Amino acid sequence: MNEVVETLRKIEEKYKLFQQQQFTFIRALERTREEAHDMMRPVSSIVQVQCYKDNHCYNATDRRILNMFVSLCNELRCLSQKMETVHAGDSVTNGLLEKCKLLLNDSNDLTALRATYPHGVVNHLSLEEAQHRYGGVVSLLPIVLDSMRDWVTHSNLKVLYIVSPGCARCKEETPTSQTAPEALTSNSNENTVKLQDKDFKKFLAANQRPQKKKAPWRPPGKHPY
Repeated sequence: MNEVVETLRKIEEKYKLFQQQQFTFIRALERTREEAHDMMRPVSSIVQVQCYKDNHCYNATDRRILNMFVSLCNELRCLSQKMETVHAGDSVTNGLLEKCKLLLNDSNDLTALRATYPHGVVNHLSLEEAQHRYGGVVSLLPIVLDSMRDWVTHSNLKVLYIVSPGCARCKEETPTSQTAPEALTSNSNENTVKLQDKDFKKFLAANQRPQKKKAPWRPPGKHPY
């Protein structure tokens, strides 16, 4: 799981750099579409961008930014495959992964795809560009990244929580048969509690700051105290 989280973090960093160059990406698509005499239809798939890059791109800057987009898609596709191997999955995580795999399919139609708030990628396009040209292709990466973050969040609900004084961290549950003898030895000075989902909620409820009790109700009027 740690490897998945770290890989996702690195991809997010690359995407931030890509997002800062959205104007360059759109201009590259404009020029390559013009070279391909393909100005009528919208940019609606990953393979379409790949085709523009491979066959109709004659500018180093355009090639670099188009290659950056395709590379991000490939890295996310590999990560989705990795996610399947590190977590058994349930209806929620499986649904999120299926969504990612569908969106990252080379020939999937992105025309109707739109990233909404808090993402502003579509807002940075003109109305014509957003509706008829690039609204789908610029929405792909933020939507997939959101789904993968949701996958990580939900998967973490299935791990073993370790709560110690002043520290809370998550670790994956280790099968008893594979646990090393050293792992079975606990430090007597540490007060750690291992909890599953329901136990964790009970632990939180039991350790909440006690609420101030209300005084018993009394009828209106003067009272000796």
